[in-house]
Amino acid sequence: MSAKPVAEPLMPPLLFLQDIRVSFGGPPLLESADLAVGPGERLALVGRNGSGKSTLLRIAAGLQAPDGGTRFLQPGTTVGYLAQEPDLSGYATTLAFAEAGIEGGHDIHRARRYLERLGLDGSEEPSRLSGGEARRAALARALAAEPDILLLDEPTNHLDLPAIAWLESGLAGYRGALVTISHDRRFLEALSGACVWVDRGVTRRLERGFAHFEEWRDAILAQEETDAHKLARKIVREEDWLRYGVTARRKRNVRRLAELQDLRKKRRERVASVGTARMAAFAADGSGTLVIAADGISKTYDEPVVRDFTIRILRGDRVALVGPNGAGKTTLLKMLVGELAPDSGPDSGEVQLGTGLEMVTLDQRRESLDPEATLADTLTGGHGETVSLAGGTRHVLAYMKDFLFVAQQARTRMAALSGGERGRAMLARALARPSNLLVLDEPTNDLDVETLDLLQELLADYPGTVLLVSHDRDFLDRVATSTIVAEGNGVWREYAGGYSDMLAQRGRGVEAKPRAPAAAAPRAAPASPRPVADAKKRLGFKQKHALETLPATMEALRAEIAAANAALADAGLYARDRAAFEKHTAALARAETALAAAEDEWLELEMLRAEIEGG
Repeated sequence: MSAKPVAEPLMPPLLFLQDIRVSFGGPPLLESADLAVGPGERLALVGRNGSGKSTLLRIAAGLQAPDGGTRFLQPGTTVGYLAQEPDLSGYATTLAFAEAGIEGGHDIHRARRYLERLGLDGSEEPSRLSGGEARRAALARALAAEPDILLLDEPTNHLDLPAIAWLESGLAGYRGALVTISHDRRFLEALSGACVWVDRGVTRRLERGFAHFEEWRDAILAQEETDAHKLARKIVREEDWLRYGVTARRKRNVRRLAELQDLRKKRRERVASVGTARMAAFAADGSGTLVIAADGISKTYDEPVVRDFTIRILRGDRVALVGPNGAGKTTLLKMLVGELAPDSGPDSGEVQLGTGLEMVTLDQRRESLDPEATLADTLTGGHGETVSLAGGTRHVLAYMKDFLFVAQQARTRMAALSGGERGRAMLARALARPSNLLVLDEPTNDLDVETLDLLQELLADYPGTVLLVSHDRDFLDRVATSTIVAEGNGVWREYAGGYSDMLAQRGRGVEAKPRAPAAAAPRAAPASPRPVADAKKRLGFKQKHALETLPATMEALRAEIAAANAALADAGLYARDRAAFEKHTAALARAETALAAAEDEWLELEMLRAEIEGG
């Protein structure tokens, strides 16, 4: 008799949440939520805005106590957390804030390296940071700590395309576990091996990456609809029997009546799936065929921002502007819509706007939202209980429902809403106004995937013209008919199609904007004078060669990692071909280790090069 194979023991989770319950005075936010994070796992935490994802992540980080349930963390396990709205108060500089997250002071230089890669130099005062800069400082702190578990709440918000690509690459080789909330599909697809869906207070887990999530979710919701339909039909049959069936058998009637009441109770208590947002942009009278004509426009501040740029934008075009932070996307956008004049001079260009334009702008920072105003007042303008729409009015509660708000939120202050809910409120208010030109500056920030889908459908059906600034690659591919890219030194060039089309035509992605050497922070005088030879320091031949060849090496390693991950995504591979599974696992580990080493070497050489050139 042959011996039965012994199952390999599963690694115990580093972090375990069980039966988590949370309520903020109204209906329960979380009723029975679970989360298990094993060593090195890559989890995508998904769900609609307001479903409790961020709350569950804060509980996982140990920053919020649940109303009920259990949180277990393996002794000695370190946890890092990136909040949507980080608090940097109490720190003199961003460097002090980032270094404070490194336990024991080990390799505190990591903090400066991460800050610089994210566009900060460490000398910034937290009180003067924008919301995006504060998030980048918090991201540098979380990454520099290199914890066993890294919890990231919307890490790509306010990052430009080069920074997102760098972060995605860095996290691919991260040795710890990742739990990520993000609206960026490409980011989640690249960095998830499993999904945890937070839906109506409970969690469900899919042991596959985000690329498979939506199909799985839709199948579950379809089955729920089928079950609900069967329950409704059974209730109709029972009601019909009670009306027209034999009534002499009283005991049987009483029993069946009790069964009917029980069925009705089940239907009432069945938590319905959250509704679908019904977005619609109310179109004004059509504009002329030519919407914007820019001829040779330029703008220079300390350096050229826009130089000799020409474009024709026609009715129905959906034009995206992309580039690194600081390239001048907002400046160019304002010039195109007439909010900012080009430089004056004999050879200066001009911008002509078409006839009959009705423009609506979506503010990326939500600054036009009064934090003390209620949601209802924000949508109605503080005038009554109706929202003025093109051609009529609607009651504010009905309009709120179109954007996935419930009636109880009508009197909620804007400051108390989540970032995603504030984003939906901005959309609801902007789309209520008639327009034929939509100007959207980072509209995807904080929105959930489902709302993004609906916004994309809206823009596809919108009869007017759209100008769009976004760092969301998937959103750009789905929406844009052409893409304007910052080429550097004030040069902008238009490419047909979305982000992927631009990549194919341009042959490369969006590069980071070169940073001017930062002024050195005051330091104590060195104990001995710096050797004169240091001033003449140069990169050696091998260092130059490595600096030139490492990017291609890193790209090749990323391709190997992607191929190994694609092979390992096959759920049945281990059972079908264990040798192949082990081969791909070993290849993935080797490639990730090599990539991490190559990135570290490249970063050190790049910093050395910048120091030499700046010195």
